[in-house]
Amino acid sequence: MKFQHVFDPTSLREYDIRGIVGQTLGAADAFAIGRCFGSLVLQGGGKNVVVGYDGRLSSPGLETALVDGLKASGLDVIRIGRGPTPMLYYATTRLRAAGGIMVTGSHNPPNYNGFKMMLGGKPFFGPQIRRIGEMAASGDVVAEAAGTALSIDIAADYAARVAGDYDGGERQLKVVWDNGNGAAGDVLQRLVEILPGHHTVLNAIVDGNFPAHHPDPTVPANLVQLIAAVAEKGADLGIAFDGDADRIGVVDDKGQILFGDQLLIVLSRDMLARHPGATIIADVKASQVLFDEIARAGGKPLMWKTGHSLIKAKMAETGSPLAGEMSGHIFFNDEHWYGFDDALYAAVRLLGIVARLNNRLSAVHDAMPKVINTPELRFNCDDRRKFGVIEEVAARLQQDGADVAAIDGVRVNTPDGWWLLRASNTQAVLVARCEASSEAGLDRLKTALVAQLEASGLPAPDFSAENAGH
Repeated sequence: MKFQHVFDPTSLREYDIRGIVGQTLGAADAFAIGRCFGSLVLQGGGKNVVVGYDGRLSSPGLETALVDGLKASGLDVIRIGRGPTPMLYYATTRLRAAGGIMVTGSHNPPNYNGFKMMLGGKPFFGPQIRRIGEMAASGDVVAEAAGTALSIDIAADYAARVAGDYDGGERQLKVVWDNGNGAAGDVLQRLVEILPGHHTVLNAIVDGNFPAHHPDPTVPANLVQLIAAVAEKGADLGIAFDGDADRIGVVDDKGQILFGDQLLIVLSRDMLARHPGATIIADVKASQVLFDEIARAGGKPLMWKTGHSLIKAKMAETGSPLAGEMSGHIFFNDEHWYGFDDALYAAVRLLGIVARLNNRLSAVHDAMPKVINTPELRFNCDDRRKFGVIEEVAARLQQDGADVAAIDGVRVNTPDGWWLLRASNTQAVLVARCEASSEAGLDRLKTALVAQLEASGLPAPDFSAENAGH
């Protein structure tokens, strides 16, 4: 029977395939991904694909359908079972497989799920994902064949490899971890048994209902339990993960949140002591403080587009040993690690740094330059219009002689600070953010941003949410 399948168009995103299970995503989609991705692997001369899945209730069924699709394309499938997305990246790299697919809904609500892919050791995104949709709709796949599937347990090897790069010396840290009932649970338990120090793991059991709180460590409300536990235990720091553990959240010994750019300051200083003059990459949403601190530490700061796949590609191009995003994706690409985002690995490298400090992490945090910023604001804008708005705003500002960085949207530098307006690559929304050194400066930045939106015929975003100063 001839294969043919039409995906819900909302599920084919820039960096992954994702949707609401039972509405925009189901087993038929998983099978189709296997048939199409498997065809691309075979056409490129590959023979095998590694498959893993996270702790969501729908993940085992989607994984089975995905494996069926890959086998129907004639591939040999290596199934690593349930675990974090970075373990899938690790297994694909270590086993030298042609490709890898992770069934995961990341940090999204429990009724969502999706697929993250890598091909030939590189992220699979953008036009490649759109190609999957085209292949399925036209039935342009290899002839059906009988592939194989083999299950292996790589969790112990992965945990040992991650723990092996701990370099904190003899100091015994007290650490609180919040798994958030996410997919890292079983591996995290192995990891803390290997690492030195005293460890407390919250919400360790993998549960796709996420009963404790939503697994997104970039939202302060999701860190309340971790902050309380750090205080109760007198811990040196607390670490949280998102649902598939490719993003990290950190709180210091005072319970203060280190946002993604602040964490990257700590990591950058250590990396630049090892690799003087290295290029450190951060996304366009990061604070100017980060770029200034990288330069002050002797590095070359590089502002780049938001999106983990785009960051990985830029790291490979520039040879950067370290990169990060405000969202908590942290990438190590030095002589120790492999260039993919791994929150468990980033945590171990951070523990080593904290253990070697002559002071508390909070002292380092408190000494960082302070700014005031708005939360990341998202507001609806028609998909066909959102990029046009960015072009209009950029053209007006450039005509007025403004200091504009058009790397990913429009980032405008002023004496007060900076404001950013960009189009989401994955949703029909525009994203805005402002950062200043004073409340008055922040008000001026917000006024300038609103004026540009109104000039494009759009309503102003809601700035009523409390500012997140850091």
